[in-house]
Amino acid sequence: MKKLILLSIITLLLTGCNTVNKKQKETFKSWNDCEALTTLKEYVEDVTNKKSKNYIPVEDRIATFDMDGTFVGELYPTYFEYNLLEYRVLEDENYKDKAPADVVETAQDIRDFVSTGKSLPKYDETHGFDMKHAYAAAKAYSGMSLKEFDNYVKDYAKKSANGFNNMTYGESFYKPMLEVFNYLEQNDFTYYVVSGSDRFICRSLVESINIAPNRVIGMDVVLKSSAQNDEDAVNYTFQSDETLYRTDELIIKNLKTNKVKQIAQEIGKVPVLSFGNSGGDAAMHNYCLSNEQYKSAAFMLVADDDIRDHAKKYGEDDESFEKRIDKLNNDWKTANYHVISMKNDFKTIYGDNVTKTDFVF
Repeated sequence: MKKLILLSIITLLLTGCNTVNKKQKETFKSWNDCEALTTLKEYVEDVTNKKSKNYIPVEDRIATFDMDGTFVGELYPTYFEYNLLEYRVLEDENYKDKAPADVVETAQDIRDFVSTGKSLPKYDETHGFDMKHAYAAAKAYSGMSLKEFDNYVKDYAKKSANGFNNMTYGESFYKPMLEVFNYLEQNDFTYYVVSGSDRFICRSLVESINIAPNRVIGMDVVLKSSAQNDEDAVNYTFQSDETLYRTDELIIKNLKTNKVKQIAQEIGKVPVLSFGNSGGDAAMHNYCLSNEQYKSAAFMLVADDDIRDHAKKYGEDDESFEKRIDKLNNDWKTANYHVISMKNDFKTIYGDNVTKTDFVF
């Protein structure tokens, strides 16, 4: 009888393990077997095991994700928000003749980069093009209500992504990374988008993959009530029949250490998992790895696939491209980040029906 009971217990345990393994295999159907995925699964299994010394309570299972280049395509050949500004200023019949000169200049900078590879200019001696774009974008969408802007972003997202067949901008999610979202959700993690892109652009894009707006952190501009006029918001009482509008006043460009500050202010907890793709995410990763209470891990995705995606930058030959990728891999590993290779680790990037094409200028 004892032997029978023992055999039954062993059978149940083995069946349970097989069920878990099968579930994980189904979850990660867009991934190849790879070190990064194994590391992630081992980490999650460890910190969700109540018997483990590394167990993390559900309320503290916080993960942060950069957006562009981490789970949304950014190499076609510029960020979604850059493409959107270029369209708004140079093609939108309802706005292009109203754009201020510096906004037009910024949009043309983007177009020149896309069509000729001309380097994007810095904003000033200490700030790069990111800040030049941020100030221009604040002006370009000023006066739009939040609803108008949301619709504007979604309408543009329906356009075909330049450089691909069978994909719109709004569909350009990395399928393997969407599976990471699902996996973390299955294991009671709460994940946040922490992006350098405009918060409301991010919210519009990720709505289709069921990420709630209160879990999106990004670049911000000052908002203003429709009847507020010049009165300071601290002295003005919003009325129920009013609407919030965007202004041209930039609050924050959410890059590097600004990401850390925003996580601390808006989430209030140090993450235990962090996912990014560039040096702009290193501060966020380091903040995660500084977690003194819980075991943590950071993952850096490297855009090394020049067959299924537009990984190469202008002016690079095959040798310099390979050298850049090798340097990135070494830099991220030295920083104690786990490297995800799009080329080697992803079975598919955007889906098998999506194919890379030349850019249309």
